[in-house]
Amino acid sequence: MGAQPYRSVLAAECAPRSPQRPSLAAIEPEDLLSLFDETAGAVAGALSELEDWGPAGTRPGQHRSDIVADGAAVTALLDAGLGVCSEESGLHRKDRPIIVVVDPLDGSTNAAQGLGWYATSLCAVDERGALAALVRNLVSGESYTAVRGGGAYRDGSPIRPSAASELSEAVVGLSGCPPRHLGWRQFRALGASALDLCAVADGRLDGFVDFAAHCPWDYLGAMLVCREAGARIEDAAGRDLTTTDPGALRTVLAAAGETLLTELRAALDR
Repeated sequence: MGAQPYRSVLAAECAPRSPQRPSLAAIEPEDLLSLFDETAGAVAGALSELEDWGPAGTRPGQHRSDIVADGAAVTALLDAGLGVCSEESGLHRKDRPIIVVVDPLDGSTNAAQGLGWYATSLCAVDERGALAALVRNLVSGESYTAVRGGGAYRDGSPIRPSAASELSEAVVGLSGCPPRHLGWRQFRALGASALDLCAVADGRLDGFVDFAAHCPWDYLGAMLVCREAGARIEDAAGRDLTTTDPGALRTVLAAAGETLLTELRAALDR
């Protein structure tokens, strides 16, 4: 099976943990990050035991790995008193004051093919917007975290985007097929939007362009990471990116800074 080489990495970070969870009334962003770390570990543990990561035969694009990851993530989040908006199973307990928008396995096609670029992405949303996020690379174990107003980190170290300001010098991540060359120096189509956007936040990529509209679980965790790191991120049509509506679609643009973002917008409009 293609994903087999990565199971030892997944299993290495998923030893059982039983932390004392705070009540929802007293929950702080740092408590959410601890819960998200536990949840990503639960997903990794569930996947480490999965034999067949291929298509589930349920709906187009859904893999067995998606379903297994969803079961682990949704259970952990609901048990902690949170609402959930999940790619795989929709909206749960929307009456709760904090909703976690979660893609249990972003890049499941990569995972099924044995390509080592896939993640769990979680973002807590309250009445003020995105509050706390974690994006965990399930192959390397690398984690991106962010808290509203508190900066963004990769494995505990602060991150910043690159200094790129000209599209002609930029390496840009893509989702979907561009209609033409937009003037970038190079592009990468890596197959997991959450990780692609986090790569903009930490300077590994200079920008990101979405040519296929995405739902909030695809980008929301990485959106907070980008914003707290200082990168620019927006919807190409000017809509608010923060939503817990499972049917909402957005077309995401991201860049290291405003100048490069302006160039990306102009290139798309030509």
